[in-house]
Amino acid sequence: MIYLDYAATHPMTPEALAAYAQAAALPGNPASVHAAGQAARERLEEGRARVAAAFGVDPRTLIANGGGTEGDNHVLLGVTRAWQDRHGRPGHLITTPTEHSAVLAPARALAAQGWAVTFLTPDRFGRYDPAQLAGALRSDTALVSIHHANNEVGAVQDTPALAALAAARGVPYHTDAVQAPGVLPVDLTGWGVTFATFSAHKWGGPRGVGFLYVRRGTELPPVTLGGGQEGGVRPGTQDTAGVYAAGVALSHASAAQPATLAHLGALREQFMREVAGIPDLGVNHAPDSSPKVVNVTVGGADGEALLMNLDMLGVAASAGSACSAGTMQPSHVLTALGLDEAQARASLRFSFGAATTPAEVSAAAQALTQAAAWSRA
Repeated sequence: MIYLDYAATHPMTPEALAAYAQAAALPGNPASVHAAGQAARERLEEGRARVAAAFGVDPRTLIANGGGTEGDNHVLLGVTRAWQDRHGRPGHLITTPTEHSAVLAPARALAAQGWAVTFLTPDRFGRYDPAQLAGALRSDTALVSIHHANNEVGAVQDTPALAALAAARGVPYHTDAVQAPGVLPVDLTGWGVTFATFSAHKWGGPRGVGFLYVRRGTELPPVTLGGGQEGGVRPGTQDTAGVYAAGVALSHASAAQPATLAHLGALREQFMREVAGIPDLGVNHAPDSSPKVVNVTVGGADGEALLMNLDMLGVAASAGSACSAGTMQPSHVLTALGLDEAQARASLRFSFGAATTPAEVSAAAQALTQAAAWSRA
């Protein structure tokens, strides 16, 4: 199997697996005061410190949680609830139609509760002009939430410019940065964001573990109740082994990030060169997008048939977000970019990792050529 679905999940690295096994063998609860508990606490905090070092922030600004979906929901629901409690009425939220469903679902739930929600308009490749955000900000805007790198087409936003516009109006800024670590530089202080969400399984750590960055001095109420862990903001016993393995994996991924970025860029160029002969092939990613992601439309083909044929040929790819797999709905990201339903259904995402080889890319390009021919027959 040629695995080209790294945007869905990055296989756990050998270093992360070893770290997980080591920490999982510890018997204690990290909240316990006895020696066994404190041994677990040491591993937990070492993992958090490694993640903080990779992101250039104080470890105390990172809340360990269950991943990007939990973090996105926590920010959108927690910040808006606090704003409404202060003002006694619903306010205004700004986001985009190309966000992950973990942002779109709470945004739509808030709209149903009376919140005004502005969805910015993307360009052809999913990028957002800061001037558009400037024009959308209002006196009652409670939060801006815009991803850093899109999970389906790889569009990378000018997060520092966008966050600065929000900050100038005193509005908190949240970014779903799940797709960035290990591929793109991550500088949370330089970005100027208030909140950022991450998932460890995107950089070779374990699934079901993530981190929510909350800038020092920022209020974020809990959305679940029941304990004092993570400063009371995210109660529940922490996954000591998961956090430690996540930190070990990110230490390696961050050290290799510049080389990985160059490697992925070369792989994407090779892939696009080798599939250029496929008739009626559309490209949905921009030249300046994250090279981790390739998104193409095979005109006249059926996306489900394409994926099945690729799988039979030994290539694992995706029709979009893994969190939406099996819905049989066209990608909301691609339709927001102007593709019609038939084009969106005929689109595929290939995503590369540091372990992907040029030989695998060549084999995948040949498989796509064959799968396209079969799917159009």
